[in-house]
Amino acid sequence: MIRQTIKSLLLQTLFWLLFFASARLIFILYNLPRFQADKASFGEILAVFYHAFHLDLATACYFLFLPFLILIVQTLWPAKILNIANQLYNGLMITLYSLITAGELGIYPEWKTKLSYKALKYLQHPAEIYNSSATQSFFLLVIILLILIVLGYWIFRKFFYVKMIPVKRNYWFTLIFLLVTPLLLILGARGGMQPIPINQSESYFSGKNILNLTATNNAFNLYISIFENKKNLGINPFIRYNMEEARARVDSIYKVPVDTSWMVLKSPRPNIILIILESWSADLIESLGGVPGITPEFRLMEKEGMLFTNIYADGERSEQAMASILSGFPAHPVSSVTVQPDKFVNIPTLTQTLESCGYSTSFFFGGQLIYGNIKGFIYNNGFDKIREIYDFDAEIPKGKLGVHDEFVLQRQLQELNHEKQPFFSALFTLSTHSPFDQPIQHGLNWDLPEKDYVNAAWYTDHCLGNYFRAAKKQPWYDNTLFILVADHSHNSYYNWPSFSPNYFRIPLLWTGGAIKDEYRGVKITHLGNQSGIIATLLPQLAIKNERFTWSRNLLNPYTPEFAFFSLDEGFGYFRYPGYIVYHTGLDRYHEINLPAELEESFRKEGFSILQVLFQDYMDL
Repeated sequence: MIRQTIKSLLLQTLFWLLFFASARLIFILYNLPRFQADKASFGEILAVFYHAFHLDLATACYFLFLPFLILIVQTLWPAKILNIANQLYNGLMITLYSLITAGELGIYPEWKTKLSYKALKYLQHPAEIYNSSATQSFFLLVIILLILIVLGYWIFRKFFYVKMIPVKRNYWFTLIFLLVTPLLLILGARGGMQPIPINQSESYFSGKNILNLTATNNAFNLYISIFENKKNLGINPFIRYNMEEARARVDSIYKVPVDTSWMVLKSPRPNIILIILESWSADLIESLGGVPGITPEFRLMEKEGMLFTNIYADGERSEQAMASILSGFPAHPVSSVTVQPDKFVNIPTLTQTLESCGYSTSFFFGGQLIYGNIKGFIYNNGFDKIREIYDFDAEIPKGKLGVHDEFVLQRQLQELNHEKQPFFSALFTLSTHSPFDQPIQHGLNWDLPEKDYVNAAWYTDHCLGNYFRAAKKQPWYDNTLFILVADHSHNSYYNWPSFSPNYFRIPLLWTGGAIKDEYRGVKITHLGNQSGIIATLLPQLAIKNERFTWSRNLLNPYTPEFAFFSLDEGFGYFRYPGYIVYHTGLDRYHEINLPAELEESFRKEGFSILQVLFQDYMDL
């Protein structure tokens, strides 16, 4: 019984890994002209199978939970019905996975995406699918589907299925198998013991999106797509008004009467370095109301640049911030664009825009980009070079989450000295994320709350000071714009409520040698969001920004002043002279601070932005 049980589980695992690989090979052969069009080499195509392994193994572990339960019962009661149940279950899963594979073969040539919850809506109408596809292609897909199901099930029964036969019971083995196997399956399903569970990012390795999509397991991707959209599944949960009325209201809110901008840069093609500060609250900055001494180096940088004093994070999480900062697409409740490859491929990015204008590009992070599927989104941006924890030498000092900020900043400077100019380089700091295990502590006699967080902020600020002193010695510094912005905020010693506008307020600083002298030390008081960075930057470079419809130019004095931020279940809307924060799940205000006569107009404007933004997200 021991040998039979272990052999059965191992063979079923091997079968699924091979079946996933076979389906992947079929996808490659079916779409071979598209791989050739993207200039994917034979070596790159082979690499797909290597980078697919971990996600395939995680998916196989999910598939094996029910067979494990059947096997554990069979160690005590080896009835024939359980053998049949195991076969039927695997046959069903083979059929479902084959359907997903055939569905992806059908939609990829048109949509360039994997099968998602959105595509499932179209599969509800087979006649439409048949009428909109070539007859030859339709029947070829049916044949592939049948071959996958029939051949897959036959191979499983012939070579991988172990029929459990009655033998002497071993209760000790049953107990050990019951205790150990679930732990192994859970460990495999989450991708290992790392802090962040596995997601689609694990399979992303190339700037060619077709390779990344091919490496991503079909079933895992579809599950995530459905899970992330389970609360709406094709229905906008935030509809309050007629959609035309809501869009008209949003258009009026965003309308800019005069298209102009203060021109603050010395050069139309400066180098651009974007530093995304993990969890930096405005309360860390003395000029924004923070306690003096936490970030003294940042205060020195302010004197050489422009500090935006009324900027708010679009959302609460890092993956939301990446879409806001790099695509100008604001955060919204329920989910995020970055966790869904079928959606983020449809939004423009700053990286791609700058590359089309001759910029070389790079991205640096000391941790694992797998969190929130940020890695997948970053690869889709098309950065020429991406560096994360695995690209740093083993002897580089690391904390629990990755390489400390000082070493990542040093690495970026070293590589930029060999970069083709103009360059756009983004860097995401890490040390101000818990557990705050930075290598040095600051000397403040701190007796307020959030001591560890403040220590970490002082450390990152200290690293930035050394970084800028080194950068100023580089020949490219005088033609370089540095943009420093937080991804989101964090609880501070002021202990604002997590839904308060004060909690969402973050720093945004433009500095560097490319800033005109007359704008050094200037404070920009325009009220806005981090998603406005793109629309603010591109006019400085004489690059059109009309594709970034949700981004607003913060250097245009005619741009309407307001801030909008999303909660897990709700939103905040702030424009002078007040604000509202609304909990959509409970249908009540979290907080309201404005004259009574303005309440209705604020509520209509805030709900209209939420409704239209979420509809745009759904329509991607």
